[in-house]
Amino acid sequence: SYDSNQDSSFNVKECDTVTCLSNDINVHLQISLSKDSRTASMRDYYFALSNTLWERLSLRWLRSKQMFRNKDPKRVFFLSMEYLMGRTLGNAIMNLGFSQPIHECLSKMGLNMEEIEDCEPDVSLGNGGLGRLAACFMDSMANLGIAATGYGIRYNYGVFQQKIVNSWQYEEPDDWLCFGNPWERVRQGISYPVKYRGKVEIQGGRRIWTDTEMVYAVPYDMPIPGYRCNICCTLRLWGCKAP
Repeated sequence: SYDSNQDSSFNVKECDTVTCLSNDINVHLQISLSKDSRTASMRDYYFALSNTLWERLSLRWLRSKQMFRNKDPKRVFFLSMEYLMGRTLGNAIMNLGFSQPIHECLSKMGLNMEEIEDCEPDVSLGNGGLGRLAACFMDSMANLGIAATGYGIRYNYGVFQQKIVNSWQYEEPDDWLCFGNPWERVRQGISYPVKYRGKVEIQGGRRIWTDTEMVYAVPYDMPIPGYRCNICCTLRLWGCKAP
């Protein structure tokens, strides 16, 4: 493990005052979303706040990658079919140590933190004990400064939404990505072909996989911040793209 707080070269200097945060939220509201206080919805404020925190989180993420590369520690690669991460906004605020200034900032802007948090959908990457355990492992390794990367699948419809109509249960797809995810970054320069279906033929005494269909696996990376330690691990989720 690594204690970044003891490394002066790793210090991240940033403006975390109420005035600075308020200015940054308004800048992202206007520049990133082309909205102002009169036209912005609560979801717009969610994205503006997320982008404001992303600026501070991304620097820690980059510094963590640079530090791991330079010090070359032992690495952990964690594979799981599920990651029950919960909502990222509240976790990022807490781990960055911004709870008090963010709440004060939003209060002065006439906004309610709970209403903004409700605009973020749960990350639909699992809903069982396995997913929660995987998320806890990633959080713990980030807290300990371990050079860890988690790998999983970026499900477009990970779970179902439950509705009760006339005492009957109905399931609908949970399109959790319909508004986009401000906490992930797609790595466009990386893709791998993944073949499926098809059949096996014997040619020249060898078994050959033929008549396959193919998609491309594309990585989407998310930072997993440690609690007030400047370290961010990486969660890489693989999505698919048609050729």
